[in-house]
Amino acid sequence: MADTSGTPDSVPGAHADTPLQLLSPAGELRTDDRLPLDLSTVDLPGLYRDMVLGRRVDTEAIALQRQGELGMWPSMLGQEGAQVGAGRALRDQDMAFPTYREHAVARCRGVPAASLLGLFRGTTLGGWRPRDTNFNLYTLVIGAQTLHATGYAMGVVRDGLVGTGDLERDTAVLCFHGDGALSEGETNEAFIWAATRNLPIVFFCQNNQWAISAPYATQSRVPVARRASGFGFPGVRVDGNDVLACLAATREALDRARRGEGPTLIEAFTYRLNPHTTSDDSTRYRSAAEDDQWRERDPVTRLRRHLETTGAVSGDWFADLDARSRHLAEDLRAACRALPDPDPGVPFEHTYAEMPEALRAQLAEHRAFVASLTAEEVPA
Repeated sequence: MADTSGTPDSVPGAHADTPLQLLSPAGELRTDDRLPLDLSTVDLPGLYRDMVLGRRVDTEAIALQRQGELGMWPSMLGQEGAQVGAGRALRDQDMAFPTYREHAVARCRGVPAASLLGLFRGTTLGGWRPRDTNFNLYTLVIGAQTLHATGYAMGVVRDGLVGTGDLERDTAVLCFHGDGALSEGETNEAFIWAATRNLPIVFFCQNNQWAISAPYATQSRVPVARRASGFGFPGVRVDGNDVLACLAATREALDRARRGEGPTLIEAFTYRLNPHTTSDDSTRYRSAAEDDQWRERDPVTRLRRHLETTGAVSGDWFADLDARSRHLAEDLRAACRALPDPDPGVPFEHTYAEMPEALRAQLAEHRAFVASLTAEEVPA
């Protein structure tokens, strides 16, 4: 098997541009002037906790899907470092736009784990209130959220929330997408608008190597981060399995956006260890050897090695976190099965701020139809 002790370029799919790294796979800290990070401002145990609990939500959701409780689930296994690093770089006033697998980012933004399940259980069209968390609803259409995020960033500028110097007022937008979204027109349109309007947005691409079954090499001949220069804004490539590198790069890019210096594209060079979704069979298009090489670069194990070797936490701390993880799983299973069926009138009620009379009549007709179906199911 190929050596995986060096840079991420030693694993399959890597390009010549070496991703920036602050925490090695062995858990050793590194410094890089291109990626400054003041460790006194970083809660290392907290980052580890978020990754562990985010992974547990992901694992339990897969089990629930296999048990028939969810229709589908898109796993994030292996991408916890990228998601927690980026998620913890956000300030309260910032807005995040996810795809459909940013489960750990949702945790960082305070979205209850059970709320993530409704969309995949069919009990809701969303599942949480973006205004309460500054975390937009999951977007299933590949790349669509890039335009949503860009439009939001335009509103931030028009509201005068950029470049004021007020740390609690200046706002940035963080838009998550995968490498597959780069082949979508919406994403390239978003890049153009963000650049020409100098918008306060950071595009965070989790390059997990595979757009479903298509490897990144079939989409581009250059690394993701290099594509930014063609649109006129900076791009930075980081080790996506290094939570500290992702945190440092996202902090810097968000600060730049809040100051009014425009967009940035971050490429988090990582890997999706599980299939694209629970409906996918990744063994049909990639090798077990490739998976094994990337498992050795696990972001959770990497940070744990650092915490253990530095004595940052005690053995009891890990045991307590394991217990918390088990309780989270138990609560999530119960909460999933308790999700209420949606009211059939909800889509009508949230279409307009004030419901037109024609739609009100359709709602009444729809409710009567649903009631007639229910009545037919009741035995005489």
